[in-house]
Amino acid sequence: MTDAIKSIMLAEDTISRQELITLCDWILEGNRLTKSTQTVDFEQEFSDWIGSKYAVFTNSGSSSNLLMIAALKEASRLRNNKVIAASVSWVTTVAPLLQLGLEVFLCDCDPANLGLDLLHLEEICEKEKPSALMLCHVLGHANHMDEILAICKRHDVILLEDSCEALGSVFKDKKLGTIGVAGSFSFYYGHHISTIEGGMVVTDDSDLHQVMLSLRSHGWSRDLSPERRDVLTYQYQVDEFRNLYTFYYPGYNLRSTDLQAFIGRSQLKKLDEITKIRSRNFEHYSELLDGYFTQASNTKILSSFAYGTFVKNRMEVFEVLKAASIECRPLICGNIARHPFWLKTQGALALPNADKVHDFGIYLPNHHNLTRTDIERVAETFTQIAIPT
Repeated sequence: MTDAIKSIMLAEDTISRQELITLCDWILEGNRLTKSTQTVDFEQEFSDWIGSKYAVFTNSGSSSNLLMIAALKEASRLRNNKVIAASVSWVTTVAPLLQLGLEVFLCDCDPANLGLDLLHLEEICEKEKPSALMLCHVLGHANHMDEILAICKRHDVILLEDSCEALGSVFKDKKLGTIGVAGSFSFYYGHHISTIEGGMVVTDDSDLHQVMLSLRSHGWSRDLSPERRDVLTYQYQVDEFRNLYTFYYPGYNLRSTDLQAFIGRSQLKKLDEITKIRSRNFEHYSELLDGYFTQASNTKILSSFAYGTFVKNRMEVFEVLKAASIECRPLICGNIARHPFWLKTQGALALPNADKVHDFGIYLPNHHNLTRTDIERVAETFTQIAIPT
C-alpha cells in the first residue's frame, strides 16, 4: 500500500492544537466569553506590536473596513462624497464605501506590486477631487507609499490602508497599516494569525478611535474614555441612569468576543516567527519559478500572504494542481470592476492592469507550516504545465 499524497493547503493549522487545548481550559474555568478584559488586553498588545497608539478589535477584517470609513463620516472628516478604492482588493474593501452612500472611483493596479497605479491615481485625484483613498496591500506587498503619500498630501486626500493581507509587512521602518490615518487587519482562519473570525483597526487619531469604539458597539458610550463620555452626556443632557442605553451614533454590532481575543493574544506571540517563515517561503518560490511573473515591491520585510503569478492556461493549471492535492486560487478575486455586484450598479471600467490580474492571476500556498520540500513540490508540479504570460 502506498502512502496517501500529502495535501498542500492554502492555510493549515493556523491555530495549533495546543492553543485549542489551552483555550478549552480557559473556557472551563468559567471566564467571561463576551467582550471584556481579554479584548482590552489584546488591543493594547496588538497596538504595541504594530506600532500604533490605538487598536479596536472587531469581528472581521471586513467589519474593520466598514468601521474605518463609517468613523470618518461620523467625525465629519469627509469634505465630499467621493472616494477612491483599489481595483485589485476584496469585495468588503469596496462594498462598505458603496453601502455608506459614497461615490467610488476604482484605481487600476500597479503592474509590479499590484497596488495602486500612480498615474491613474493622480488622474482620478485631479479630476474628481476625492476626500479619501482606500488602498490594498496585495498579498503583503507595500504600495508605492512615498509617492502615494505625496499625492494624498497634494490633493488633500485621507489615506486608509486595507492591510488584511499584509500583517507584519514593513515599509521603511513602519509596519503596513500604520502609515495612513487608519489601517485594517483580518484574523480569519486563512490569514497570518487567526481568532477564527476577527479583525482589527489601528490608528493614531484619538478622536477617530473614540468614534470607532462607539460605532463598534451600537453607538453607545460605554467603551469611551471618561472625558469623551462626559462631553457627550453634557452635550445631550443624558443622566447616568439613561446613559448606558443612549445611542450617540447610528452604530453597529461589530464586536468580537473575549474567547477570540484570548486566541489572538496567543497567536500574537508567534507572529514575528510567522513573518520570517512567510518571507523565506516567498524567496524560495521566486528562485524556483524564475521566468514567471513575481510581485516586486519596496517592502523592507515581506510578510507574504501567498505567492501570486500569471499563467495563460489557468484552468489547466488549476486542474493539474488539484489532482496533485495542491490548493490554489485566483489572485485575490481579480478586478473588482469585473464582478456582478459592481457591474449591476456602477457599470464596466477599462482597467487594463487589473484585467490582467482578473484573467491570468493565480496564487499558490504560503503559510508558516509549509516546508521547503512542500514548496519544491508545488513549484515542480506548477512548472510542468503552467505557461507564463
